[in-house]
Amino acid sequence: MSEPSVDQLLGALSEAAELGAGRVPTDELEQVRRIAERAGERRALSSEHTVVGFFGATGSGKSSLMNALAGEPIARTHVGRPTTSVPLAAVWNPRGASALLDWLQVGDRRVMEVPFAAGQDLSLILLDLPDFDSVALDHRAIAERLAGQVDVLVWVVDPQKYADAVIHRDFIAPLATHASVTAAVLNQVDRLPPGEVEQVVDSLRGLLRRDGLERVQVLPVSATEGTGVDALRALIARFAAERKAASQRLSADVRSIAGRLEAAGVPGKMRGADVQQLERGLSRAANVDAVAQAVADSYRKRAGQVTGWPLTAWLLRLAPDPLRRLHLALGRDRGRDAEVHRTGMPPMNAAQRAQAGLAVRAYADAAAAGLGDGWAAAIHEHAADALEALPSELDRAVARTDLGARGSWWWPLLAAIQWLALLVAVIGGVWLLLPIVLPLWGMVAPAIPQFEGTETWLDGWPIPLVGLLGGVLVGILLGLIGAAIGGAVGAARRARARRRLRKQVGAVALESVVLPIEGERERARQFAVALARASGRKR
Repeated sequence: MSEPSVDQLLGALSEAAELGAGRVPTDELEQVRRIAERAGERRALSSEHTVVGFFGATGSGKSSLMNALAGEPIARTHVGRPTTSVPLAAVWNPRGASALLDWLQVGDRRVMEVPFAAGQDLSLILLDLPDFDSVALDHRAIAERLAGQVDVLVWVVDPQKYADAVIHRDFIAPLATHASVTAAVLNQVDRLPPGEVEQVVDSLRGLLRRDGLERVQVLPVSATEGTGVDALRALIARFAAERKAASQRLSADVRSIAGRLEAAGVPGKMRGADVQQLERGLSRAANVDAVAQAVADSYRKRAGQVTGWPLTAWLLRLAPDPLRRLHLALGRDRGRDAEVHRTGMPPMNAAQRAQAGLAVRAYADAAAAGLGDGWAAAIHEHAADALEALPSELDRAVARTDLGARGSWWWPLLAAIQWLALLVAVIGGVWLLLPIVLPLWGMVAPAIPQFEGTETWLDGWPIPLVGLLGGVLVGILLGLIGAAIGGAVGAARRARARRRLRKQVGAVALESVVLPIEGERERARQFAVALARASGRKR
């Protein structure tokens, strides 16, 4: 598979920066902006020229090395100074190089007439740079700036300072991702006994590996004696001939900042148990169990009013209906606008708010696991916003739930039998009173018929008395049966109402908590994918 182009890497990095706005440190996003800006500027300049910078500490022999490669003492004016104070450029094929050198802010330029490498017409710029350990801060600033601009970095060290911790920590290690455009030169090897050169070279290789530069070529060189100069010339000529160094440098810049941005992390997988715990917590905060119990109590009360013994059932009407007290009695049966309606439930108390807060924060903590501080803060900000809106949203969810508070088909059936039994009892009672009342008015009292010939215990009982007692007993028995059925059906209604309420609470949890937080996690995933592409990897 072909390597991604600089355009592709920059596009991925820009996408990551856009996704990470407000989530990753501002200074890192500013680095992304600078890299994108620098890449655009470099690509607008000469693509023919390869810019090679020599970086090193005081006394490492950069100027001597420059003279050896140029074949003439172009850096002579710098020899008498303790350090190189301004960058010096040696230019091969100057056409188109001026704008590039202006961008590099290099004013001291030498146009070379002799080809850099025999038989090759190379467009090349070599830069002799100020010492990066100079006591003059402006010298170090120049070296640091150009370390971020040149196409190829050549680290020049000497046998005395090659292991200097400052060189490796402050300069070489931060650019470890640029191994493809980096070379290391151990200069002044003529000062070492011949038998120690390879040992020092191996030691320098080990230090570079520790810095993260695994495959950087280390060349032993003596600028004064010419040892290794041809090998260094050949290496630089290869960079110039391939004309890939500028693109490789830009790609390395993108990969470097992408690698630092990846500290933002990758979201972990959410468990179903996390959502269930959130829904349970919000259900407790919304008093789902209390509302479901009110459904059962209301059903039993209204069932008793309809199917109870008519002489006592009216007493149930004196007690308030549990659902009507909550403005929930009719549910959605009468076309009420449940989206704007509010229940009559009291506002959430401190305990309920604490339950909602614990549930939402626990979900946010689980969702933020594995993410950096910026992403975790954004998730917890969504959680805080949700907590502000949840009391009214949960109240609305309860209000729009069809609680199944309607009556049942058996109510009128039992009620009809109740009234029939009551009618029989009344007729029986009146009939029994007639022999007592009618004579008082001078009227003939009717005879009271009795049960005869039934061969049961009813034989000899007055029929009106049986009707009276039977009507009362049937009414009471039907009331008890109705109460039992009402309790059983009420319990079933309570369970059904609880399921429906929890479903509505789950919808609120999804809309107010889960989706906003999952949107943030998806943004973090896209950020990670964009970073992976910017790093040149698949994800």
